[in-house]
Amino acid sequence: MDLLVTVAPNVVQSIRAFRVPDLQAEAAHLGQHFLYAYCLDTTTKQQVLAKIAASFGFPKHFGKNFDALYDCLTDMIHQAGPQPGFVIVLEQLPNTPKFDKEAREILLDVFRDAADFWAEKKVAFRVFYSFE
Repeated sequence: MDLLVTVAPNVVQSIRAFRVPDLQAEAAHLGQHFLYAYCLDTTTKQQVLAKIAASFGFPKHFGKNFDALYDCLTDMIHQAGPQPGFVIVLEQLPNTPKFDKEAREILLDVFRDAADFWAEKKVAFRVFYSFE
C-alpha cells in the first residue's frame, strides 16, 4: 500500500485527503497499532478526553486531564514493552464554547509531545485529526 510513505513517522496533521479505512488498513499492513476516537458527540474537554480514553482502552483510573493523557500515550504504553508503531485518528473534534480553538490546540500539543517522545525511541507515531 505505502499510503504513509510520504508522511513523516512522527507527526500530528490534519487528515486531509486520507480516509479512515485506508489508514486503518495501512496500520495493519505495517503491523502498527491503530487507535481511533470519533468525537462528534462531545462538547467539552472532559467529554473529549473520556471519549479518547474509552476508545483507546486507557485504564479506568485515567485522570481525564491533559497530563494524564500524555502519560497514557507515552510512559504507560512504553512500560508495556516494545511497540511496533501507531496510527491514530481523532475524528470530528468539537468546535464549541467549552472546547474552543485553544483547547483543541492544547490537545494536539499533547499528541505532538507524545510524537516527540516516540521519535526519541525510533517508534512511528502518526496522528491524523479532523474538526467538526
